[in-house]
Amino acid sequence: MPEYKIPDDLRYTKDHEWARLENNVVTVGITDYAQNELSDIVYFEPPEVGTTVKQGDTLGTIEAVKTVADLYSPMSGKVTEVNKSLADDPSVVNRDPYGEGWMVKLEISDPSEWDKLLTAEEYKKLLAEEEG
Repeated sequence: MPEYKIPDDLRYTKDHEWARLENNVVTVGITDYAQNELSDIVYFEPPEVGTTVKQGDTLGTIEAVKTVADLYSPMSGKVTEVNKSLADDPSVVNRDPYGEGWMVKLEISDPSEWDKLLTAEEYKKLLAEEEG
């Protein structure tokens, strides 16, 4: 199995999104594994700022050369920001999925959902099973 970057300070979903919680805002993107599977990302269709989502709802669409995938919300909340730079250069998600390639920020409505997300160790186990 290739070595994917899986930062320990983030939480993860079974659908390969990552979440970084700071105060009451969660930043969302796709994991190194997900960007590798999608390969060349050519477009991200974000949600509207102000949209309210529940945990597991679709937060946008990621288009790659090979396929189209949904971005799912790791937590419930309201969209406060979308990464506008992805409109000009969506391939930054391939280069820096955990940094400049973030996709959406949410003001969360249910902090207890954080504990339902996968830790880095749990996510590594999930990937091992999927690759296995």
